Amino acid sequence: MADNEREVLAYHLGGKVALNMPKPVNSVEDLCLAYTPGVAIPVKKIASEPETAFDYTAKGGVVAVVSDGTAILGLGDLGPSAAIPVMEGKAVLFKSFAGVDAWPVVLDHCREGGASTGPTDPQRIIDAVLAIAPMYGGINLEDIAAPACFEIEDRLAELLDIPVFHDDQWGTAVIVLSGVSNYAKLRNSEMKDLKIVINGAGAAGTRIREMLMEAGVVDVVMCDSKGVIYKGRSINKARHDAIAVETPYRTLSEVMRGADVFIGVSKGNCVEPEWVESMADYPAIFALANPEPEIRPEVVAQVFKDKPYVMATGRSDYPNQINNVLCFPFLFRGALDVRATKITTSMKLAAAEALAAATRRPAGSETRKLYPSEELEFGVNYIIPKPFDKDIFVDVSLAVAKAAVEDGVARVKNFDAAAYATQLHALRSAGF
Repeated sequence: MADNEREVLAYHLGGKVALNMPKPVNSVEDLCLAYTPGVAIPVKKIASEPETAFDYTAKGGVVAVVSDGTAILGLGDLGPSAAIPVMEGKAVLFKSFAGVDAWPVVLDHCREGGASTGPTDPQRIIDAVLAIAPMYGGINLEDIAAPACFEIEDRLAELLDIPVFHDDQWGTAVIVLSGVSNYAKLRNSEMKDLKIVINGAGAAGTRIREMLMEAGVVDVVMCDSKGVIYKGRSINKARHDAIAVETPYRTLSEVMRGADVFIGVSKGNCVEPEWVESMADYPAIFALANPEPEIRPEVVAQVFKDKPYVMATGRSDYPNQINNVLCFPFLFRGALDVRATKITTSMKLAAAEALAAATRRPAGSETRKLYPSEELEFGVNYIIPKPFDKDIFVDVSLAVAKAAVEDGVARVKNFDAAAYATQLHALRSAGF
């Protein structure tokens, strides 16, 4: 076993999450408060006033990270037990970056026919999440394969009165939108004037398209493994109807000619250098397949040499990493703090704009110390902030909370944005 494998397994030994008890049980009096007879008082209070569950339980600050293990990172369908390290990892990121408590919930026997293998049965996932939802202030869906993931998120968002967010769909989309909007500013373009090609029509690609169009982009062509998704294509499925376009082009190489932006959420090494070279002047390439991008940054650098371009990947060893940790902890922080009933489009757009704006100011000294070899100034190599930039905790959480209030989905009354910003700064300084 390689040394790095030993190190990783040692880090994971015993798991990465545990319960923390915020209340003492050091005396007979404490025991009476924590359990019977004292616990009967909040029980009766909640029974008569259900909304007080947010006050007298952990509900309002806890997120369930739910998966059936059908689409684990880039590894595929490996089942619920194999998904646990990833769900624990998400819980660690929730707590470390935003002070949000999260707990892994992996589901078995949620395939067709109640089996442990095979295609996901959306209704079984929906029923399971509905059953556990009373304990949680939000639901983060994770690593559930398409197309089931679309129905699951849509139905749960309708049925529950707490935020439901499929990070594989929306987290990547929010951050890509942030990067594309900053790219547009760098080259003095309007979003409506950009010609964009997306390769990959799964969970991430579909929602990236949706977010871009919400932000004003008009010209988006989607491709899958069979080529361009065009109207009338004989192999189109029902879910392709909304994203199919009228175009004479049939291949990825054809639609990349003259494109301003390429976004790949597909597979490694599927883009040829000459395709990138055929793009418009000053293009942006978001090659997000992991661990191997659609085209490597070194290859793109050889293509453009001294010409201006933007390159982003999903990897931490290159500039402009599109990393979902820039979104989901802060999105949920803002949503939970105003006790939002759902995640709206405006909340996602607010998160994207807050991330973009954070990048346009110089990174703080603490962040620079963590990235000594990078010049963290707004430009082609810095269109996305770094996860350890502590300012984005405040910026994104505040923007999301304000959007929730403006959309009328916040339970909190008389929201004071200035007071909330002060609270967030205090939390950040205290290190959660």
